[in-house]
Amino acid sequence: MNKGQKKIFISRIIPDAGITLLRDAGYVVDIWQEDRPIPQDLFIQKAKNANAIICLSADTIDGNFLHECNHLEIISQFAAGYDNIDISTATELRIPVGNTPGAMSNATADIAFGLMIGVSRKMFYMFKTIENGSWSFFRPIAHLGMELKNKTLGIFGLGTIGLEMAKRCKAAYDMNIIYCNRNRNVTAERLLDAHYVSFETLLGQSDVLSVHSVLSTQTKGIFNRTAFEKMKPTSIFINTSRGGVHNETDLIHALKNGTIWGAGLDVTNPEPMHKENPLLQMENVCVLPHIGSATVEARTEMSRMAAENIIQFYTTGSFSNIVNATPLP
Repeated sequence: MNKGQKKIFISRIIPDAGITLLRDAGYVVDIWQEDRPIPQDLFIQKAKNANAIICLSADTIDGNFLHECNHLEIISQFAAGYDNIDISTATELRIPVGNTPGAMSNATADIAFGLMIGVSRKMFYMFKTIENGSWSFFRPIAHLGMELKNKTLGIFGLGTIGLEMAKRCKAAYDMNIIYCNRNRNVTAERLLDAHYVSFETLLGQSDVLSVHSVLSTQTKGIFNRTAFEKMKPTSIFINTSRGGVHNETDLIHALKNGTIWGAGLDVTNPEPMHKENPLLQMENVCVLPHIGSATVEARTEMSRMAAENIIQFYTTGSFSNIVNATPLP
């Protein structure tokens, strides 16, 4: 496929790696330069003047956008997840969609691992006692956390990121690994003696339950009041996937009532979280502002992969990281 003078629009400033690749390959690159999300009407206008786009998971690529921009030859997502894109409509319009799987696996697993430790020792809350001046004298039975050694880690969605989280937990704390997945993960079973279990068993047996699934119609809100009530009262819930996987009202209720022991979130529902959200004041909760992929290494690789999707497509007519059902109609 001849690249010609193809125009690529990028909806946010991203690391230079991908931009340089595209420009060196002869593409015309236009980038939204303002330090704020591009308004949807302007995004559509910009996309109409481009052959391809690189978008973010925070962008809305819905049916209206796709029908307005049905001339697009490829959409490349600067993320692994793509629940913000109407894949069905893109496929109907013969627009291939690519993503950047694996680029942020280590970075996101580090965040999940860090949140687990932070929650288990109430680190965020205890930091606030210094900040607000309430750190005073030693209290032998106040603000006690829990140790993680030999506990059971349950993984919901044992893909690349979930596997990296499991490796860290096994190596650091010799944790027993169980997981619930659409399919068995033979690699995890071989490397970590991980055990494939049902969702009900995952809820009931996990001391730490870490979510690494995609957001889909099957997973949306799956961690709700019913699910939390089946977990141990000593359990920790960690979510670094998508906020929509858990019901935040039900999570708050479960924490307030001692249904579960603690929670660590890098994703919330909605995002951004309101500053008055009660989760932010709970002793046994740690919340981060969706920074799972926020390392130089991860974001650079995401930029490179997003660009490579486009370059491969225009060079060969196909690319490795397509997420549509193929072949396109």
